Amino acid sequence: MTDEMPSPPVPETRAGVATAEDGMVVLDGPDGVAVTMTAAAARGTGESLIEAAGRAEEQVARKRS
Repeated sequence: MTDEMPSPPVPETRAGVATAEDGMVVLDGPDGVAVTMTAAAARGTGESLIEAAGRAEEQVARKRS
């Protein structure tokens, strides 16, 4: 066992791609990540992502000022 601190995760810079298939939403992300959701779950996830992206952009802007 080592005493090394784990490195922080590297954020993904590529967007995932969502498609509709047989009434479900499939989100294909980088590195082979795939998630299948109901339409309601996908809509909720999308809204949550948009809100979080806005907050993250504000945080970055505050750090730059």
